[in-house]
Amino acid sequence: MVVDRIGHIDPIQPEKKPGRVEPARGSDRTDSINLSSEALEKAEIYQVVELIKSAPEIGEERIAELRAKINNPSYVNEELINAAADKIMDAFGL
Repeated sequence: MVVDRIGHIDPIQPEKKPGRVEPARGSDRTDSINLSSEALEKAEIYQVVELIKSAPEIGEERIAELRAKINNPSYVNEELINAAADKIMDAFGL
């Protein structure tokens, strides 16, 4: 039987001791990355999906209740419309 090498030992190169880190030699450069538009789009989609997953469940009873309120002509009035408009303006910081 012939054994060429055992593990990662190379008979030509001197063995480096593990755990020892050599300092960087005169490098003044900084690392940077560039993300493609596709990667940014996928990251945004991922964030939206996670936001949807973390949103509380809305029960069918609540949906039926809201449909009944909207279909009732006396529910939608000037006061309700103004309150909704104010909330929308606040959400946009206007």
